[in-house]
Amino acid sequence: MMNFQKMMQQAQQMQFKMQEMQEKLGDIEVEGEAGGGLVKARLTCKGELLGLDVDAGIISADDKETMEDLIVAAVNNANAAKDERVKSETEAMMKELGLPAGAQIPGM
Repeated sequence: MMNFQKMMQQAQQMQFKMQEMQEKLGDIEVEGEAGGGLVKARLTCKGELLGLDVDAGIISADDKETMEDLIVAAVNNANAAKDERVKSETEAMMKELGLPAGAQIPGM
């Protein structure tokens, strides 16, 4: 019976840590850029776009397509940075809980 109680306590602790991490991810910001910094995008690690900075020098009705491509690239780069940060935060949480780094956690 003791093993079952210990397992339930560990599951509750993991659930608490996962909720804690989800809240923390909403506060962590990452940035992606394109065009050598001409376009920058900021996201939370929950995926919310916080800001987009477009250098005024690339705003041109004649070259709208290039600006759009740079915006897409900056957002994609920010999203990749977000994914990497979420991965590192998840691995840190798993290590803290004594779980192997490659363990699959439902809902993550």
